[in-house]
Amino acid sequence: MRGCLVGMKTVLGIDLGTQSIKLVFYDFETKEVVASSSADLEVHRDDSGTAEQNVDDWLSALESCFSNVPQPIKTSLVAIGVSGQQHGFVALDAHDRPLYSVKLWCDTATQAEVDEITDNFGGRARLIEVAGNPLLTGYTAPKIVWLRKNYPSAYERLTHILLPHDYLNFVLTGEKVMERGDASGTGMLNVREREWSKEVLCAMDSERDLSACLPKLVSPDQFIGATTSRAAEDYGIPRGVPVSCGGGDNMMGAIGTGNVVPGVLTMSLGTSGCLYAYSDTPIVDPKGNIAAFCSSTGGWLPLVCTMNCTLSTELMRAPLGVDLSEFENVVSAAKPGCDGVISLPFFSGERTPNIPNARGSILGLTAENCNTANLLRAQMESSIYALKFGLDEMISIGVEANEIILTGGGSNSAVWRQIVSDICQLEVAVLDQGEGAAFGAALQSLWVLFRTLGQDVSIADITTEHLTKDLSSHTKPDESCRKIYNESYLYYKKAIHHISPFYSSI
Repeated sequence: MRGCLVGMKTVLGIDLGTQSIKLVFYDFETKEVVASSSADLEVHRDDSGTAEQNVDDWLSALESCFSNVPQPIKTSLVAIGVSGQQHGFVALDAHDRPLYSVKLWCDTATQAEVDEITDNFGGRARLIEVAGNPLLTGYTAPKIVWLRKNYPSAYERLTHILLPHDYLNFVLTGEKVMERGDASGTGMLNVREREWSKEVLCAMDSERDLSACLPKLVSPDQFIGATTSRAAEDYGIPRGVPVSCGGGDNMMGAIGTGNVVPGVLTMSLGTSGCLYAYSDTPIVDPKGNIAAFCSSTGGWLPLVCTMNCTLSTELMRAPLGVDLSEFENVVSAAKPGCDGVISLPFFSGERTPNIPNARGSILGLTAENCNTANLLRAQMESSIYALKFGLDEMISIGVEANEIILTGGGSNSAVWRQIVSDICQLEVAVLDQGEGAAFGAALQSLWVLFRTLGQDVSIADITTEHLTKDLSSHTKPDESCRKIYNESYLYYKKAIHHISPFYSSI
């Protein structure tokens, strides 16, 4: 933090993640992050696949984050942007009170509702044809039907349907709106037309007009409102600070990694894994393997997401007795391909491939290759194989792929970076600016601020000006690994083919 704060102007990015809330205060004149803060969140899970959080815990964590930031920096705020975990269902009544816990993106307890909506609509292929996407168990739409079936009295009182970042926008501004990027992940948006699909809503409930519960869709280049007196009092920030629409964490991560023009790929290695690209036109995968999402910048963001990425390595470290400080050295001891050990790291079920009831499996073990290094590295490699599948699918439907910008916790690991580069056969870059989603939200608010002040700037102008690459982390593919990874990737796909029917029958 710089010594003299007089006259400083900052934009704030807030990222409501699954495991934590993060704040990033960015001085856009000096191009310096002057403060950051985070607070952990807990996910409530059970054996049914349920994964939930409470909005009160979000707000307590947000208050804790703000309390750790010096008051002069909070006073310097001139704009705010909010990023949030996608697909979560925030159900509010007419008095804006939560009707139920928030069912999260990683909640897999709604497959029956996915099947019900899909059947009502006329099948998966017709969903893709009409709305642009099939329904998946992580999406918001089946969660709404789940509430109707399991808590009918709460469903009757349902007045407002929001996503996690929309709820924080409401807390800050009092406004209930949604932008089209995050709205894409509800399963209720026609992504080509960028409007709510009346047909999907009817398939969810033919007797109720759910559109009355949905917020107004807003453009990404305008402020949605400003901080209220209540928000100013609760968080120690000025009243009247303008707030941009924000977006889902992937959409904000795209901005935070400069993924706002064709040719750039962003891969996020967090609890989940994501790979996405920018397009000026809608890209709909007729097979439904690639999510046809909108961006939060006015374009589209074809995306593939897995539910298990660094989650798998974290879960395996404990029983193997490997401390985080030892992790890099341990996995470096294993050879590419792990001597034939393959993991299907589906600890939370899986979305790519779409097997919600799947569980983690390890294959190919022998007396010679069963060791800690191989078991841990296999989690890493197999996590990237799932994203490699998405990369191949994207290229097949016309997505440009020149390089990968890596973000998320895994990007800090030299081993992760090399594995990504070797498996995907692309150069990998990491940016100097960390916290892609939070920083992206801050940059979106800066873009809107400049446009509001009459400056004719594009979001690409903003990212070019404020993002730089960490040249020390640049990674190129090792050609000597190509053959072994090609073989291991085929083995991984063969394993999925044989094990999928087992979990599909559960």
